[in-house]
Amino acid sequence: MGQTASTATVAYRRESVQGHRSTNTTKTTRSTDLVFPMTAGEDEDDNRDPVHGENSDYISDLPDECLAIVFQSLSSADRNRCSLVCRRWLLVEGQSRQRLSLNAQLDLLPVIDSLFTRFDSVTKLALKCDRRSVSIRDDALVLISERCPNLTRLKLRACRELTDAGMEGFAKNCRGLKKLSCGSCTFGSKGMNAILDNCAALEELSVKRLRGIAETAVAEPIGPGVAAASLKTICLKELYNGQCFGSLILGAKNLKTLKLFRCSGDWDTLFQLMAERVKSMIVEFHFERLQISDIGLQAISYCSNLEILHLVKTPECTDIGLVTIAERCKLLRKLHIDGWKANRIGDEGLIAVAKFCPNLQELVLIGVNPTKASLEMLASNCPNLERLALCASDTVGDPEISCIAAKCLALKKLCIKSCPVSDHGMEALANGCPNLVKVKVKKCKGVTPEGGDWLRLTRVSVAVNLDTVEAEHQDASASDGGAQETGIEFPPMPGNTAASSSTSNASRSTVRSSSFKQRLGLLSGRNIVASTLRRWSGGNTSARHG
Repeated sequence: MGQTASTATVAYRRESVQGHRSTNTTKTTRSTDLVFPMTAGEDEDDNRDPVHGENSDYISDLPDECLAIVFQSLSSADRNRCSLVCRRWLLVEGQSRQRLSLNAQLDLLPVIDSLFTRFDSVTKLALKCDRRSVSIRDDALVLISERCPNLTRLKLRACRELTDAGMEGFAKNCRGLKKLSCGSCTFGSKGMNAILDNCAALEELSVKRLRGIAETAVAEPIGPGVAAASLKTICLKELYNGQCFGSLILGAKNLKTLKLFRCSGDWDTLFQLMAERVKSMIVEFHFERLQISDIGLQAISYCSNLEILHLVKTPECTDIGLVTIAERCKLLRKLHIDGWKANRIGDEGLIAVAKFCPNLQELVLIGVNPTKASLEMLASNCPNLERLALCASDTVGDPEISCIAAKCLALKKLCIKSCPVSDHGMEALANGCPNLVKVKVKKCKGVTPEGGDWLRLTRVSVAVNLDTVEAEHQDASASDGGAQETGIEFPPMPGNTAASSSTSNASRSTVRSSSFKQRLGLLSGRNIVASTLRRWSGGNTSARHG
């Protein structure tokens, strides 16, 4: 019945279209050009199929493989709309979809069979449940693994009803899994070990708030398993017994990236053991709110291939540990330090980085107080420094910015936030850093709108993002994740504590502001400049900086 009704509808539409063509030739040509392309002077009848005597449908003649490629370039919402066009498109869209995100509530179980009959090529699956809802249970997860044996990526979010038994059943059916990410789940060490023992191709493991391992004071060790040979990235977040992953970390001989965020316990001992077993493979460390001291930094300094290091709110790390890192890890390219106003990392550590790490490309300093001495050495000894962020620093003022402007010839992106910088610093930037393409100035009380306008007028090719609103007193990093979890090459800087400025600085800023206004007046007529600045601030500038 469904096919008959559909055929009759298509036939009726064809007759209607043909009748419409005879009454309005001009309008017909415009509409059919989208489906039946014709050359100039070509008659409509030349497009008729020689066999069926009807206008040929080029889209229907398109192979399923080509149609699938078209679908893959569309967004998920557009793909859903395309699947409603006809039965063929519904079939092709379903068979070509490799990514799927499902609401993993309890009522998902009855529709799993029909769902994966349509989407039978899924390799990347996300199962997310609302915190207030009851999630899928083990039987649903096992059934999904039976219907999707070729899964390579799985993301589990708030699936609190899953147990070790469900994870074990899943692991046995999806042995080709390459990436597992789980957060706010309740299975424990046995479930995680089942994954590591069965999925020999696992490359990335991300675990956040795995509640099952926090039930006992001493959790069962996790790993290494057969996956240790292939694991390249391990990310652990907000774990009470994170040290139970120690066996896995030590056993992953090809580990490249280790990220530890807000995991309780003392980690120095583990890093000392790591230094003895894994000396040169790891290239990236991310530590945030972690109990690690200079002992741990000295241990990881034996990873001589280290290129990226993030130290965020690790108050026990000092210049001593950073000097050791710099002396042994000479390939360092990216260094992020959030000193949390502890003042334990400063010029001594940064001078060592400048002396031993000439390949440095990106430097982010938050709550650190460098002086002109260290910044000048960094600028002179690191010719590849392209991205620099200075946030919540009491010592970065106009002399330091002038030093950067004069010596950082390769600098492309600069962020200054909550520092005692004034319009004179903006003037220095206008005359320096020849490769500069983007400047962000946030919550620097000494910088006036006129200073930003002067920089824009002088360096029209530089995108200037200026925020002169006074900063409120807040934590050095507004988000717990900070700039380190965004995955962006040069991430947005987190909020920082406003740098206090004295009354004398405020009075000098007023004088500088008036001098900048005079300079702008000299460039052109006062009214012309004012109208130009208003147009830029309302139009081009906002469009450029988004």
